[in-house]
Amino acid sequence: MKKFILSIAFFLLPIIESTSHVDHYSKYNYLEYELFRNNNSIGYHRYDFKRDGKNLSIQSEVSFKITKMGVNLYKYFAKSEENYNNGIFQNYTSKTKQNKKDRYVNIKLDQKENLLIIDGSSYKGKADKNYIVGTWWNHEIIKKKAQISGISGRIIEQTVTFVGKEDVKIEDKIYKTLRFNFKSTDKTLPDSKKLNTDIWYEENTYLWVKAAFDKTGYWEYRLKKVN
Repeated sequence: MKKFILSIAFFLLPIIESTSHVDHYSKYNYLEYELFRNNNSIGYHRYDFKRDGKNLSIQSEVSFKITKMGVNLYKYFAKSEENYNNGIFQNYTSKTKQNKKDRYVNIKLDQKENLLIIDGSSYKGKADKNYIVGTWWNHEIIKKKAQISGISGRIIEQTVTFVGKEDVKIEDKIYKTLRFNFKSTDKTLPDSKKLNTDIWYEENTYLWVKAAFDKTGYWEYRLKKVN
């Protein structure tokens, strides 16, 4: 079970950055994704975009559970909030419940030192302000050499590869997308800790459409609702 928790945690990272191009998403107020494991619907991931002048707050909620014969084998619930001012990242907080285990992370921009300060359940310290954290809604992650776990604060160096253009069909709609693969740079990590996830963004809008990875089953995020 410990190995399973480590595996899924990589995909459920919330992602932020200190100088994000959040203006690309100015027309979105709400995004919802359905989470599948082995093609069975098991939960959701929702984002609320709240604006007040130059301030933007993105509130996220993730919930899913895996059951077998009516017995809950695994339950996951997380809430997070990331805040920007005039397009510049200010802070991020999250709390996560993985079965009976609690995890957290608080990240803030130190403007004097021009870096990120991380206080997390797995890592406490400083990080490059250009690192990005967690959920895949922000396409700027494709340009970053590392991401920060929005569950625990751990820093994960990454290699991003453009796979190609693809048509993705979700229900009755076909999206013209760009597909990217994200892998951990550190090859010495155990398989349970390695990042290996494919992400699809709509070509013209940068909207996150789909994600997939294969660990203890085949997992997918599929866009369900956009407002």
